[in-house]
Parts: sequence; C-alpha cells; structure tokens
Amino acid sequence: MGIYLQQKGKNRPATFKRAAERSCGYVIDACGDKHLEAYTKADANAFRDALIARGLAGSSMTRVFGTVRAVTNFAASEQGLTLNNPFTGVYYDRDAGVSDRAPFSVEDLKAVQSKCREHDDDLRWLVALVSDTGMRLAEAIGMTRGDFMQAADGSLFARVRPHTWRRLKTKGSERDVPLEGEALWAAHRILAQKTSSEFAFPRYNKKDTTNANAASAALNKWMKEHVSEGCSMHSFRHSMRDRLRAVECPADIVDQIGGWQTDGVGHGYGKGYPLDVLRKWIREVT
Repeated sequence: MGIYLQQKGKNRPATFKRAAERSCGYVIDACGDKHLEAYTKADANAFRDALIARGLAGSSMTRVFGTVRAVTNFAASEQGLTLNNPFTGVYYDRDAGVSDRAPFSVEDLKAVQSKCREHDDDLRWLVALVSDTGMRLAEAIGMTRGDFMQAADGSLFARVRPHTWRRLKTKGSERDVPLEGEALWAAHRILAQKTSSEFAFPRYNKKDTTNANAASAALNKWMKEHVSEGCSMHSFRHSMRDRLRAVECPADIVDQIGGWQTDGVGHGYGKGYPLDVLRKWIREVT
C-alpha cells in the first residue's frame, strides 16, 4: 500500500489515502499481513465474508474491492511480480443492503422549494440550488461565488469546475449549468450577501476539503419533515433526470446538464451543446 500511496497519492485529497488505508486494513484484519504472492482466492473469499459480517452494503463492498484490486495490481507491477489477482472475480450480492433513492414527486418538490423560500438561509439556498440544477451536493457546496457567472445575454449559470478543496467525480462532471427557477433565486441570494469569503457556502469550506458529508446529514434530516419516505438530497438528481425526460429532452442534453457519462465514441468529440440550448430545456422543467 505504501508504494501505491507514494506514487498514486500525489496531489490527491485526504479521502484517497483514507480509502486505501481502510480497505487494505480490512484485508489485513481478515486474512493477515502477507506478501502479495501469498494471498489466495480463499483469502479473497474470507475477505468478502468479513465485509458482509461488518454489515457493508453491496455498493460499499464494490468500492472496497475496487481499491484493493487497484493497490494489489499496482504494487505487483512496481515489484515486477506476475500474479493472478485473487481479489478479482469474487462473487457477492452487489444490491444487498442498497436502498432505492426515490425521486421527488411534484408535490414534494414544490413543498421543499417553498420551505426554502420561507427559511431563506444558506442551507436552504443550497437545497434550492441543487433542486433545479440536479448538481451533486458536493459540486454545489464546493462552489465559489466566482463560479456563478453571467452569460453574454445577462443570464446566470454555474460553472462546475474542480477545485483544490473539492474534486469532481469524473472529467465529464466539468460543465456549465444554466440557473433557472429556484436555483436562480438561490444564486441571487448567495451573491447578495456581503462577505469576505470566496466560498458560496463558507460553513462547509472551513478546512482544506469541502465537508459534504456534514451538509448531507443536516439537510437530509431537515427534509424528512417535508418529503415522502426514501427521498434525500441525492433524489434531486434522480428527479431532474425524470423531469427532463418528461419534456422529451434529448438524452445527451440530459447527460450534459447533469454531468453524466454519455455512451458512445462520438460523444467524446466536440464541446457539447451551447449554454442557450441547455437553458431552453432547463426552463421547460422549472
């Protein structure tokens, strides 16, 4: 693991190191601290069983196994070892313990957005911003005030770009998102505040990394009082996709708005749709 972190961990966030240390720690706890070539398929299966005993959901196990495979493959390559990675092809139920994230109903969405206007504070601006853009929560929390930009026609849009304090999930996550509806209201409220901070949401950017987990916990707790069971902050992304489908928005435009990966080689060419085209569809659903 030391080799992996030394070479792959440069300029990566602290969460990268913690994930590698935690995942490899699980292996050592379950199978012992061995040389790479000493680990067997029986060890990998015992590791799987130990993760299940810990109560990890299938999605969490997938992340842990992915990290362990990456560490093992990289360390073997660096040491000139030829081995069949025993942590590859281990069976487990990837859906175990994974609950569906329900999209918002029209009634729930309107209720939450109304409550945001009623409370009119930074937490509710964050909810409103995500509700009518479909941005990932961490993307929104890590924005600076300068990331809210004005187009040539005077309309506002959010420039989603990586920052040292908050990386993006994928390269395709970099995008410009038109601000309409409640997201536009939130942007105006954020920019109207007199503050010396560069951050749009300073309370979650006091250290070297954006604290998205704290925001998620606080907002999900608040929203439980106003929405149907199963809805969470992440549900806004599901809802935005459904809302765009409902107005027959082309799939690749939906992907560009949400920063989702679009399949097909051809989609890797060009710069994508211009902002005014995206705005037309956002207006359709807001």
